[in-house]
Amino acid sequence: MPVHLIKLSVGTESVEDLAGWQALRIAQTGAPPRHVTRMWPKREAEILGGGSIYWVIKGQIQARQRIVGLEEVDRGDGIRRCAVVLDPQLYRVAPTQKRPFQGWRYLKPEDAPRDLPAARESDDSLPPELDAALAEIGVI
Repeated sequence: MPVHLIKLSVGTESVEDLAGWQALRIAQTGAPPRHVTRMWPKREAEILGGGSIYWVIKGQIQARQRIVGLEEVDRGDGIRRCAVVLDPQLYRVAPTQKRPFQGWRYLKPEDAPRDLPAARESDDSLPPELDAALAEIGVI
């Protein structure tokens, strides 16, 4: 069974902002998006077995991306880093409140918010408080 990661998207204002930033990096490097971290996941096989990274934006889990690989990064300082290689496709998920935390955490599949229906992905964004309230009562 896959396990997921959850990470704060620091400085990101919206899912569109995250997508734009990643598109810029793809255009500059020609490589898929990736997130570099100091900690190598111990549950690598479970992550690579279908896991995603869930992005917390403005205090809510709002999107996810499939994880397609883990690569070692050497910046010449002797510190082993891990690049979490991502599929460029972002999927919106039902907004779910999440308190701030440092680094990344594991996220069990049963705790992961569900993907929003494709028809809802292009909707105008609701205020975060209203979006969260609707998600909490199961409307979205």
